[in-house]
Amino acid sequence: MDFKRMMTAMALSLLILMGWQKLFPPPEPAAAQQPAATAEAKQQAAALNVSAPLTVETDTVKALIDEKSGNLLGLTLRRYNATNDEQKPFVLFQASKEHNYAALSSVVDEKHNNLLEKTSFSAAQKSYSLQGDKLEVRLSAPEQNGLQVEKVYTFSKNSYLINVRFELKNTGSEPLKVGGDYQIVRDNSTPEGEGWFMHSYTGPVVYTPEGEFQKVEFSKLDDDFKSGRDTAEYQRKSQGGYTGMIQHYFMSAWVMQPEKGANACANGCEMSVKRVGENLYRAGVYPAAIEIAPGQSKTLSADLYAGPQITEILKSTAPNLELAKDYGRVHIFAAPLFALLKWLHSLIGNWGWAIVVLTLIVKIVLYPLNNAAYRSTAKMRVLAPKMEALKKKYGEDKLAMQQAMMQLYKDEKINPLGGCLPMLVQMPIFIGLYWMIFLSVELRQAPWLGWISDLSRPDPWYVLPAMMAATMWFQTKLNPAPTDPMQAQMMKIMPLVFSVMFFFFPSGLVLYYVVNNLLTIVQQWHINRRMGFAGAAPAVEVLDKEPAAKGGKGKKK
Repeated sequence: MDFKRMMTAMALSLLILMGWQKLFPPPEPAAAQQPAATAEAKQQAAALNVSAPLTVETDTVKALIDEKSGNLLGLTLRRYNATNDEQKPFVLFQASKEHNYAALSSVVDEKHNNLLEKTSFSAAQKSYSLQGDKLEVRLSAPEQNGLQVEKVYTFSKNSYLINVRFELKNTGSEPLKVGGDYQIVRDNSTPEGEGWFMHSYTGPVVYTPEGEFQKVEFSKLDDDFKSGRDTAEYQRKSQGGYTGMIQHYFMSAWVMQPEKGANACANGCEMSVKRVGENLYRAGVYPAAIEIAPGQSKTLSADLYAGPQITEILKSTAPNLELAKDYGRVHIFAAPLFALLKWLHSLIGNWGWAIVVLTLIVKIVLYPLNNAAYRSTAKMRVLAPKMEALKKKYGEDKLAMQQAMMQLYKDEKINPLGGCLPMLVQMPIFIGLYWMIFLSVELRQAPWLGWISDLSRPDPWYVLPAMMAATMWFQTKLNPAPTDPMQAQMMKIMPLVFSVMFFFFPSGLVLYYVVNNLLTIVQQWHINRRMGFAGAAPAVEVLDKEPAAKGGKGKKK
């Protein structure tokens, strides 16, 4: 039956999307085993200590900079609520015992040794607030080993892009060759809001024009750390791109080739993604070192993006930064669907109604495929009595049964896969829709109707999951019950199982499935009626009796 095939396909899709990570979770990171890694871990841990906090407030973020190290150790996104507490703002960067996630930057020599390890910066004030379009936070350090350094953060209005610039002066008598070291460090903790049924990739990413977009899983870095080898797959050398960390809805990345500005990797960059210690990982980049003659001054500069994965913002920030909004292998379907959803939102002004209209459009586009599937299913229903008679005739002789069935299909000119193939063709589109809605931070804090004030959160009153269960149950009634008792029982349980799962899904995603189910019911009812199966179940039941009667008379003869 068509509904049975659809439910089987949906179940398999959900298992593929969610079950793998839960059945086979990545191994827990092992303790540090390499002396070099241990030393680096100590350096990283020291860099994450907040000794003298500086606070910076703009219209988009509240940043915490450690005055001594000059590192960005805290970042709150003021326009977004915390996942588990709507009364609190969302915290992206944090340096604490519970969670480590920060942006580190320094000046290094040709061998990547930190030249600022023993340097202490100082600032003119302890707090800064954006008043105009730009805000500079300048940190100065005393001259050390012939190098004078000033570190300048530049924050911009209505932006999540932070420029980090080192102003360097060679005060010695010998040329200096120095470069930048830009890192995102993070532990492997699961972001708030990730649950059993909803899971997206969290971890390091690298994009280079040479190697394209690559995810470097924590588990791969754990293997490297334990073995002492560097075998994780990503592009090591590049002339541009970015590297950082992504999680559901949000990301951070050092952008070496911004849409506007100079390419920090014009002379080459070395990407470095690795585990540096106990539950601590880095995604970093080393631009090629530059030479500073005695008495000469030069500048090292890089841009840090730390904020939401809003497609429009990512596209305008750097080439292919929008790939960090990770749709995976269904990107070819999800990206155009989101573009359509965004366009509908620009017309309608409400993301919820935009989802409703998008679902309707997809349903119209796929109508020919669904029509073919339902017509094929209707033809198979006609054959149900004959197939039942063949089962009784051949009993356990499976080979003879198969031959007889193939002959029956040939005589009736029916393709037994005619109902399955159209649905298989649609599956990538359905999966693309799933990921598109699930990963769209644009839906975060976006209202639909009165009781749904945030399409990224579960329905607080469970109205949509209840509707999901009801529509699934109604679909089962539009189809005759399977002849197999086990299948019949599964059809009864399916609506309940799926509705329980959807209780935890974002309401925007459940809204899509509810609307899709309602449209499917209308379409299925229309096709059944047109094909003469408005009362599908009784028709099959009547037909089932005819072969038995004929067969019985034949036996008596």
